[in-house]
Amino acid sequence: MENSPGLAVVTGASSGIGAATARRLASAGFTVWACARRVDRLAEVAAASPAITAVTLDVTSPDSVAELADRVNAEPEGLALLVNNAGGAIGLEPVAEADPADWLRMFETNVLGAMRLTQALLPALEAGRGGHIVLTGSIAGYSVYEGGGGYSAAKYAARAMMETLRLELNGRPVRVSEVAPGLVATEEFSLVRFRGDATRAAAVYEGVAEPLTAEDVADVITFVATRPAHVNIDLAVVKPLAQAAPHKLDRRR
Repeated sequence: MENSPGLAVVTGASSGIGAATARRLASAGFTVWACARRVDRLAEVAAASPAITAVTLDVTSPDSVAELADRVNAEPEGLALLVNNAGGAIGLEPVAEADPADWLRMFETNVLGAMRLTQALLPALEAGRGGHIVLTGSIAGYSVYEGGGGYSAAKYAARAMMETLRLELNGRPVRVSEVAPGLVATEEFSLVRFRGDATRAAAVYEGVAEPLTAEDVADVITFVATRPAHVNIDLAVVKPLAQAAPHKLDRRR
């Protein structure tokens, strides 16, 4: 398509914000590669639009990332957009009781995964008309809360990486942005955080009239990604009206 904004790679696209972003970008005209480990869930996402292709990817595996890069780098028009969305939280233990293995897993996905994709796909992002890297961050990367030490540390690190990258890429045709959501009610984020405990996961949203949806965040990501090439939105923070800060929520029981 002559006026298409080009190819977009979305990681963590098998559910939640990633899946919603893949669908929203496709509706905005992008050719979308929806990337994640779970092939069955990716097939459901790809079925939403002929513009979406399911691509198996494990952001913690250098070999998997290299395979994706080989495919992307073979695209003659380069890569228009990389949405580094893969990540998540594990546990809500205080620092004194946290399992280092949980922190390592959060760093592997939220930080090192985004770094691997950025390094591998930067040549394609600089090709053609130039590209754009958007990180799905979190307000946890700007304000801490009790029990969130590991997740906040990972999101602070991812934020620092993006801010550094913006400096390093100055003068090159690649935009760098972060979208930092607050409380988002998705089917898996809290369930994964509490290791499958559905009761604890549901309690996160209890009494909150309207938390954000994955589609709300996908709309913001798409807005950021579709500004003119000379416009760089460094940071977009989006929270539900009921949330003033990570620890300050209007809960109406």
